Amino acid sequence: MPPGLDALKHIVVLMMENRSFDHMLGSLKAVNPLIDGVDGTQWNPDTQGNQVFVQPLAEFQSQLDPDPDHAFPAVDQQIFNGDQSNPRVASMKGFVQNYYLQQQDLAHSQKIMYYFTDDKLPVLTALANNFLVFNRWFASIPGPTLCNRAFAHYGTSFGQVGMNVFYPQGKSIYERLQDAGHTAKLYYFDQQSSSLEVVNLLQHQPQLFGTYDQFIADCKSGTLSDYSFIEPNYSDHDNDDGSQLASDQHPDHNVQAGELFIASVYNAIQSNPNLWASTALLVVYDEHGGIFDHVPPPACTPDGHSAGPADTGLNYTFNFDRLGVRVPAILISPWVPKGAVVGTDRVFEHASIPATVTNHFIGPYPAATPREQAAQTFLDLLSLPAMRTDSVVFST
Repeated sequence: MPPGLDALKHIVVLMMENRSFDHMLGSLKAVNPLIDGVDGTQWNPDTQGNQVFVQPLAEFQSQLDPDPDHAFPAVDQQIFNGDQSNPRVASMKGFVQNYYLQQQDLAHSQKIMYYFTDDKLPVLTALANNFLVFNRWFASIPGPTLCNRAFAHYGTSFGQVGMNVFYPQGKSIYERLQDAGHTAKLYYFDQQSSSLEVVNLLQHQPQLFGTYDQFIADCKSGTLSDYSFIEPNYSDHDNDDGSQLASDQHPDHNVQAGELFIASVYNAIQSNPNLWASTALLVVYDEHGGIFDHVPPPACTPDGHSAGPADTGLNYTFNFDRLGVRVPAILISPWVPKGAVVGTDRVFEHASIPATVTNHFIGPYPAATPREQAAQTFLDLLSLPAMRTDSVVFST
């Protein structure tokens, strides 16, 4: 067993919101050619047939307003550009035309092709350059938040492709770990801001939940659970500490607030030497939020469920046999090589999260979903023979 894997006692996942790989990390291709980002040649047609190329003009806020559509039918158009033939090929050429539908503004529709330069995202850039980037981490389905986050918690969305509240038919990764004598906790930001999954799906198990402040305290005291999942702040609101900006980076929330939140989670782990040496932190995004990415989502193992036309909003049944759009994902640990990039030959998705956690802490688990059983796990990437002594510290 690699020393880093042998030392691993904690896995932490921070899942942000609704940004694509090209949008957030695409510019890093110029720094590290192993990163499959953008080089200025990628384009989409607009509604007039003009080629709209990617441009490094993304702004922190007030640009992607209204929110790009990321419901199932919209994502289908973004991927296939309206092609409904069978078989069909993912062209990734429908983003501009889909965004045009939001307000019928030709110039505004082009903003869906904008991406951030690396200097505008100093936290994400530093983590990518100093730790490990996944070239091929995809959302689990071509649809919105709730069903994609369900794959991170359960390894399936139980046939759901939309934003309706649904109830699980299997055990979450938190319940599995608890049953096996391990500890697990889902940290939401505060009472004013938590996802519908926290409120509706797992509320009968309060012992599995904590606030963001408790996460910071648990890191400091060295009492962090074996597995932790962290949710950002989903809304601008006031609390006892004053005004709180949404930190999830969901358009059109302030991207810089999300940068500070990512840094605070990283700092909480890194500042405790024992915790830092024994923790793997995965920063990932739940889905692309309707924003351009150039890599076609691949086919995947069906998960045994299907969603008919009434649910997909299209004239076909979706058998959960294709992944959603690619999202940013970075693995952070002193046991990964600096500037590492996972090649395009290894495909990951959100079912990789419960698959990895279950494999590490429990071992073989026959009740795992088909998608989990087929999913790549990522702990083999903690591959260094000795722990690194260099690190990054952010001022927050």
